[in-house]
Amino acid sequence: MTTWFKILASSCAIIPFAQCALIPGGNIVHAAETPPAPVTMAPATAAETAPETADADPALWVVRDEDTTIYLFGTVHVLKPGLSWFDEAVKDAFDKSDQLMLELVLPDDQAEVARTMLPLAIDANGTTLTSRLDAEQLAAYQAAMASVGLPPAQFDMFEPWFPAITLSVLPLTKLGYDPEQGAEKQLTRFARASGKPVAGFETLGEQLGFFDSLPEAQQIAFLNSVVKDLDKLGPTLDRMVVLWAKGDPDGLAVAMNESLAATPALAQTLLYDRNARWADALKARMEQPGTVFVAVGAGHLAGEKSVQDYLKERGLTVTRVDY
Repeated sequence: MTTWFKILASSCAIIPFAQCALIPGGNIVHAAETPPAPVTMAPATAAETAPETADADPALWVVRDEDTTIYLFGTVHVLKPGLSWFDEAVKDAFDKSDQLMLELVLPDDQAEVARTMLPLAIDANGTTLTSRLDAEQLAAYQAAMASVGLPPAQFDMFEPWFPAITLSVLPLTKLGYDPEQGAEKQLTRFARASGKPVAGFETLGEQLGFFDSLPEAQQIAFLNSVVKDLDKLGPTLDRMVVLWAKGDPDGLAVAMNESLAATPALAQTLLYDRNARWADALKARMEQPGTVFVAVGAGHLAGEKSVQDYLKERGLTVTRVDY
């Protein structure tokens, strides 16, 4: 069951970039080019395969009053090159906006990510990762790391959540997914090129802290789940990208329902609590004139307890943009 992965893929923008920064001895590109035993991915049907060169029309919403407009755009944090989504209503809304608001401002400097992440990722008590796993779990973990070309021993200093997110992303690069092609990264480039300020709801430390604050048992469950479902991560993301590209938040919500029901505490921490805080921030922003383009993980704008639901609870009208 790719429970954890579905939530991660649609809710936390820093994950692809955080794990890039701390791969021991190199970076994500170097590691992805290593020739280990291949990870065998379960096949996806043609309809479920993420299009490599195709037109995409992701969902877009708007909240407005007399002098303020806020666009809400759901993103995917890693994409393959060639997917055309920054056009039509999305580009028009972006061009009209005075500011880009993301989950967090993505750091350009991987060293900055590493400086923030190391104190969180390394176990301060010196407890090794291998000592936390039983013999069966350890063997499966070591095999998974070897399959993506990473030496398990170099991760022994880390808390379980860090190798878990590493294993969540690295196999995807072998399938052509690239954090640099992710919607947030591209929108940031477009904003800077046009002189738009970029702001974030959260800081780098806050977003990483969500994982560091998970109880040890949940971190180990996270790692074991990723190891078990390693061959399903690619097809799972393919299906989510197809739903995103079709502008189908209801379909995305259905795809996530099993994950949310199976891990209610994680869903509360990574989705619902953050959605409510962001809705508060957006309601406050409506008191200032101007136009803002908000881009957050698509999972935050899908299903019950979405950002839109919390905005409606706060008396705001959210409208889907037809295009």
